Amino acid sequence: MLTQDKSDLISKINTALDDVRPHLLSDGGDIEVVDVTEDMTVQVRWLGNCQNCNMSAMTMRAGIESAIKNKVPSILHVEAINPAEV
Repeated sequence: MLTQDKSDLISKINTALDDVRPHLLSDGGDIEVVDVTEDMTVQVRWLGNCQNCNMSAMTMRAGIESAIKNKVPSILHVEAINPAEV
């Protein structure tokens, strides 16, 4: 994947995350896109209260992954590189 392509892809992913970010921010958390791998996996990092939230796995599946895949269909997977300790 070319650097410019990856940059564009991350920009689109961040736009998708803007739909769910207000919910995260209201709970004192946030999410950051770290990378997009060659196999089209988005790596994210939980920030703030989301780092230790026991609901982060559900938020990932129902909110984050869904929002990203709906707006950027080429994405196959989303994974947290700092999964919350439950």
